[in-house]
Amino acid sequence: RIGSATSLSSAGINTRLQELVRLFKERTEKVKEKLIDPDVTSDDESPVASPAAAVPAPGGELDGDKPSGDDHYCEMLCCTFKSRPWLDHLKSYQFPSSIDPLTNLMYVLWLFFVVMAWNWNCWLIPVRWAFPYQTPANIHYWLLVDYLCDLIYLLDILVFQTRLQFVQGGDIITDKKAMKKNYLRSQRFKMDVLCLLPLDFFYFKVGVNPLLRFPRCLKYMAFFEFNNRLEAILTKAYIYRVIRTTAYLLYSLHVNSCLYYWASAYEGLGSTTWVYDGEGNSYIRCYYWAVKTLITIGGLPDPKTLFEIVFQLLNYFTGVFAFSVMIGQMRDVVGAATAGQTYYRSCMDSTIKYMNFYKIPRTVQNRVKTWYEYTWHSQGMLDESELLVQLPDKMRLDIAIDVNYNIVSKVALFQGCDRQMIFDMLKRLRSVVYLPNDYVCKKGEIGREMYIIQAGQVQVLGGPDGKSVLVTLKAGSVFGEISLLAAGGGNRRTANVVAHGFANLFILEKKDLNEILVHYPESQKLLRKKAKKMLKSNNKPKDEKGGPGDPLIIPPKADTPKLFRAALAATGKMGGKGPLGRLRWRLKELKAMQ
Repeated sequence: RIGSATSLSSAGINTRLQELVRLFKERTEKVKEKLIDPDVTSDDESPVASPAAAVPAPGGELDGDKPSGDDHYCEMLCCTFKSRPWLDHLKSYQFPSSIDPLTNLMYVLWLFFVVMAWNWNCWLIPVRWAFPYQTPANIHYWLLVDYLCDLIYLLDILVFQTRLQFVQGGDIITDKKAMKKNYLRSQRFKMDVLCLLPLDFFYFKVGVNPLLRFPRCLKYMAFFEFNNRLEAILTKAYIYRVIRTTAYLLYSLHVNSCLYYWASAYEGLGSTTWVYDGEGNSYIRCYYWAVKTLITIGGLPDPKTLFEIVFQLLNYFTGVFAFSVMIGQMRDVVGAATAGQTYYRSCMDSTIKYMNFYKIPRTVQNRVKTWYEYTWHSQGMLDESELLVQLPDKMRLDIAIDVNYNIVSKVALFQGCDRQMIFDMLKRLRSVVYLPNDYVCKKGEIGREMYIIQAGQVQVLGGPDGKSVLVTLKAGSVFGEISLLAAGGGNRRTANVVAHGFANLFILEKKDLNEILVHYPESQKLLRKKAKKMLKSNNKPKDEKGGPGDPLIIPPKADTPKLFRAALAATGKMGGKGPLGRLRWRLKELKAMQ
């Protein structure tokens, strides 16, 4: 009994071990298939919910169906999303302990409010000082906005500037004490403290004089920092530069109009023909006079007194200097905005001059012009590689992944290869534009490139005349990939490929792929295997007898004529003597050799 029990247990163990070995083999085969082709779906069944989860509650309802008293917020797709009220969002918001001044959009938004407060002081302080717009009836409105701007200045110092990250020795410093110490030692802190000098206490002695708020205009560093941050996030920064340069000109005219009204009030309104006569809108009329003076239009009344002559001379000198600076800056802004267009026109003009010198046919010249125009309007540049040359290798890879990875990852030949090999290959892709009816490749030529269609369509031509459209390939399609790995003469093109309309293609050259595969031997073996399978699938099985059009390297021997065979048979009866017998023997030797 003991022996029989032992044999039964050992048989069960062997059966269990065999079952485990079989399961391990099956799983190994699945993993291999997954490595070769990642698109293979797993055969594992999805986990089944436990029956215990469906037990109803005592009340007759499932626990999951009971409405919860508190809102449940879950980020899983299986749950219902509920939006919190804005007040809850505000309560749960935590102010960051450190702020990246280069990438944080919240900081850029805060700088916008700081710049608005700075502009309020820069534009309104001269107006309130020169023109009689600040009166005892509305003084409390002016003071309310003034102190609101001061509050923004103060929050900028206490909350934001002390949390700005900085770089020290190549490291990004985010420590609170270090960031605060760095700000307190900076020039920015000194100017921020200076602009908040409490000169407002002199209001109790001299009255509410707007000139006492002039130090608030010293927060100009925030203005220039806002310009840099805003230009970095704008797609068309030159538009903002033009607006900013125009604002400089308007502000200089604004200050000049305030000075002119102050000079007129000093001399006496309407006392001479040169001063403001006090009629109409005072600011508009003084601004008009400032425009005519600074731009030196002329037609102004002559100054009468010494004060008026000196004031007018200073105005003319300042106007010539300021206007020339503004024109030069505007020229630089417009020149920088149109630098690419200027480069495109110069390249196109040089090419046209070259073609005219060598008397290139007009049809070829028109195709060259069309290529220039389409390439410029579709890409915004003539050569993408020139834009990325100055970037480090890691950044070029990041850009290449964002632009090309989705297309290259769909190529069946490269599925299952090393991911890093794909990344290295992305950096070698070259963008080329083909015009309508341009031959991308021709039948019979040596294939040294693989093509990936980025935009447009290409047609594969074949048939007896070589002009029938066999298939049309659209964006995302790939052709010519077998030529990259074929060897022994198998890398010749098998069909003509023509661009149907304008086509943007990515090209990967064979030598570039070979240089990459040296570092990835496993991927190289996989690509070789896939290339052989694709070649076998492309080759059609031939008929044993051969078709009428199949060319043969050694043509078949023609049959011997019947009369000649009868003569040979007769010579055989004669014992093989004579010339016919010797000829028959010679034919036998040739047949044996064949």
